[in-house]
Amino acid sequence: MVLKKILEKVEYSLICGSVDIDIADIAYDSRKVVESGMFVALYGSVVDGHKYIESAIDKGAVAVVAERDVESTLIEKCKKSGVTLIRVEDGRYTLGVMSAAYFDYPAQKLITIGITGTKGKSSVEHMIKDIIEKSGEKCGIIGTIGAFIDGESIPTENTTPESYELHKMFAHMVEKGCKYMIMEVSSQGIKMNRVAGIFYDYGVFTNISPDHIGPNEHADFDEYLMYKSKLFENCKVGIFNKDDEHFDEITKNATCEIVTFGKSDADMIATEIEHVQEQDSLAMKFKASGILQGEIVVGLPGYFNVYNAMCAACVGAKLGIDKDVILHGLEHVKIAGRVESIPTGGNFAVIVDYAHNGISTESVLKTLRGYNPRRLVAIFGCGGNRSKLRRYEMGEAVGRYADLAVITSDNPRTEDVNNIVEDILVGIGKTDGKYEIIIDRTEAVKYAIDNAEDGDIIILLGKGHEDYQEINGVKYHYSDREAVLSALEN
Repeated sequence: MVLKKILEKVEYSLICGSVDIDIADIAYDSRKVVESGMFVALYGSVVDGHKYIESAIDKGAVAVVAERDVESTLIEKCKKSGVTLIRVEDGRYTLGVMSAAYFDYPAQKLITIGITGTKGKSSVEHMIKDIIEKSGEKCGIIGTIGAFIDGESIPTENTTPESYELHKMFAHMVEKGCKYMIMEVSSQGIKMNRVAGIFYDYGVFTNISPDHIGPNEHADFDEYLMYKSKLFENCKVGIFNKDDEHFDEITKNATCEIVTFGKSDADMIATEIEHVQEQDSLAMKFKASGILQGEIVVGLPGYFNVYNAMCAACVGAKLGIDKDVILHGLEHVKIAGRVESIPTGGNFAVIVDYAHNGISTESVLKTLRGYNPRRLVAIFGCGGNRSKLRRYEMGEAVGRYADLAVITSDNPRTEDVNNIVEDILVGIGKTDGKYEIIIDRTEAVKYAIDNAEDGDIIILLGKGHEDYQEINGVKYHYSDREAVLSALEN
């Protein structure tokens, strides 16, 4: 594409060269620059891309975008090499706008749904996906678990990938005949302008609580909330959890149509909420009124999944999808590693969940307590080279809410697993919880399955959808789901 076309919505200063040149591709990592490509130098918290401009030119870049003034010697090199040098104020924002243009504005060819919130993003995303696909339409998704486009799985490094990758994936969705795109929009993604160049048809707010606060993330909760709320200044319709205590703050500057869900005084209301258990499966049931009416069964356990289901049902209703299709999608939803039920064929249930800190562990264990299990057995470990506080908190939560803890390995990384276990025991020591220590995670799962009793609920915490264990810097294939199925067979 001609550079002038790529820059059509960008404010810039032309330092040297011409904008009437062809660009083969865009890169913000100098190692990925191609012959006749463009390099966008970004100033990051760890790496300053401006240090790699010369390397990008040597690799064949014919255009460079910088967000800082560059040395005169480098300008001279650009002139001698016939390289176009452009100066902008915000490199990340510019990368998003240019990427949208380079891929011919693919987001505008899709019905776009962006989901933000502290918890529930992945669950809501997959519920909406199941509803859309059961309506007969194709849908691409991007989020924590990865990107999925027409049956193809694409790994992602961040919940919200960098803007170039996003627009490239949108273009792939269009190519594959997708009508809809659903993505998780993280506060970091908004702050770092990864979603620049996208205007959403629907924005979704699940809930908010303190998270991602610290160095290289958010200065405080107010900043975290502020960036979350910006999604609703950039969408046509907003779907909001009205019961969240920060609803008024999230919607304060919203420029979109506001649609709400909650237990009362909302566009969709849930009443008569029940826990449903049938042998090895756990679900929730409630009566919906408002923009969608009838009995809804959501095929996932937990009170929070009533909110997730209401959220997805609101989106489905606003999309004009048939009510029976929405109900069917919610009843049969499956989400890898998010309170995922693994069929056991027996009178006990097994759940795989991604909870890997004290708050989420306590939440999911309290949820499962709502089914009045004979015993609640928790298999878990903690990641190596991470906060000891997380280990204390997870240990204490499991000690308080589970009948038995099976302490095992998670991703020890380069740390001694035994040291991690000792930290977990500090937390459990604050309770009178019972525990077993089985370091090998596969053996820990087999132990729990072999000793399961009728009415038990066994939960595997921490790894969720992950398909590896990282030990001494090496990633080995491992899946909680596969470990459960293997233990059931043997």
